Amino acid sequence: MLTELLTGWMTHQRWFAGKGRPIDGLAVDSDVELAPGLRHLIVSVRQNGARDRYQILLGCCESDLPDRLRHAQIGDGLYDAAHDADLTGVLLEAMSDGRDIGPLRFRHLEGVHIDSSPRSLVLGAEQSNTSLVYGETYICKLFRRLIPGVNPELEIVNALALRKAAHIAQPYGWIETDLDGEPTTLAMTQEFLSNANDGWALALASVRDLYASMEESASDAGGDFSAESFRLGTATAEVHHEMAAAFPTGVMDAAEVRRMVDDQRRKLEQAVAEVPELAEHAHVAEEAYRRVAAVAHDVPVQRVHGDYHLGQVMRTPTDWIVLDFEGEPGQPLAERRALSSPLRDVAGMLRSFDYAARHLLADHDAAEDLLPRAVEWAELNRSSFLAGYSAGGGRLRGEDAVLLRSLELAKAVYEVVYEARNRPSWLPIPLAAFGH
Repeated sequence: MLTELLTGWMTHQRWFAGKGRPIDGLAVDSDVELAPGLRHLIVSVRQNGARDRYQILLGCCESDLPDRLRHAQIGDGLYDAAHDADLTGVLLEAMSDGRDIGPLRFRHLEGVHIDSSPRSLVLGAEQSNTSLVYGETYICKLFRRLIPGVNPELEIVNALALRKAAHIAQPYGWIETDLDGEPTTLAMTQEFLSNANDGWALALASVRDLYASMEESASDAGGDFSAESFRLGTATAEVHHEMAAAFPTGVMDAAEVRRMVDDQRRKLEQAVAEVPELAEHAHVAEEAYRRVAAVAHDVPVQRVHGDYHLGQVMRTPTDWIVLDFEGEPGQPLAERRALSSPLRDVAGMLRSFDYAARHLLADHDAAEDLLPRAVEWAELNRSSFLAGYSAGGGRLRGEDAVLLRSLELAKAVYEVVYEARNRPSWLPIPLAAFGH
C-alpha cells in the first residue's frame, strides 16, 4: 500500500522534519499526474497531534528500476522522481508554458524565457529542500515541507528582480497550489551560479591560509579576506535599500522595543536553564538588552533576509549575490515575513565571521596558540564588513551600535543552545561572543 511505503521511506529522508517521533498517520491529500510515469503528491503526516505536509515527485516504473535510480527507490516500481532526469524536464516545460495541471499552477516571471532542454541533477548536501540543477543554467528548489502561503524567498526575489536590483540570482519561474485557501509556493526556479564560490568556503580558505602562514597579521597573510568583507557589506546595504523600496517599511516605537527586549530576556533565561555554561556570561547580554531599552526608540524596520550568514552569499567573478531569502528555518511564515531591523541581518553576518575564524580550532592541536590569530581575523573582517555596510548607505549611528550589539548577543544565545544540543565541541564559539 502506498501510504505504508511512504511512511517507511519518509522517516529516512534528510528533509523530513519529524525524525525521532513516530508517525501516527499518513494520508495522500493530492495526487496529480504531471506526465506518464510521474505523479505529484502532497502528503499529510500526523505526529503527536500535529500535521505537516510534504510534496513528493513520485516516479512509477513498470519494469525493473535502473541502477541509477536504486538509491531513490520507495518500493516496487516506485521511486523519488526528483532524481530522474528523464522526467523532471516537465517542470521547466510547464513553467515555460504557464500551464495549469489539476490544482498545480506553473508560472514564469513576465518577460523571461525558460529553455526546457537542460537535464537535471539533484544538488547534494541539502536538508529542508531538494534542488534540481538544470545544466549550468537553472536551479529549481522544491520546498519539501509545505507551509501555506507564498514563500518569502519567491516574494522577495521576484520583487527585487522587477526593480532590476543587483546582488540577486535572476528568478525565472515557480510552482504553486492552494493549501488551506492560500496560494502556496511549491517550488521556484532561479539562475544557477555555476561559476560562483560560496562565501563560507572562501572565508574558511582565508582562515586556513592565515593559520598556515608565517605572517603575524591577518591583513598580511596571503588569504586576506577583508576587501571581500567590505564589498559584501556594501552589497548587503544595497540589498536592504532595494527591499525597503520594494516592500512596506515602518518604525518600532519605544514600547515595541521594550517588548523585543522582554522576548530576548525570556530566551536568555531559557537558554541559561538549558545550558549552565551560559550563566556566567548572562550579565553581558542583560546589560546589552538594558541599554537598548533605555536608548533605542523609533527603530526603522523593513523586510529583511532573516537568516543571513556567509553560507547564504555567493561570490561571482564580478559581484556578491545573496541567496535564500526564506528567513529562519522552522519559524512561522508570518514571523519570517514580519518587518524587522536590517541590523538583524548585520548581526547574523558578524556572528558568521566569528564562526569562520574559530570553528577550525575546535579539534586543532594548536588551538591555544592560534586563538589570537582567529580573534584578529574575525575583528578585521567584522570591521571591514561594517565599513562596507556604512559605505553602501546602511544605517550605523550611535544608538544603532547599541541595538546591533543586543541583536548579536541574542543570536549568540540562540547559537549556545543549538551547539549544546548538536555540536558540544563548538560551544566555546558562541560563548566567546560575550567577551567582545
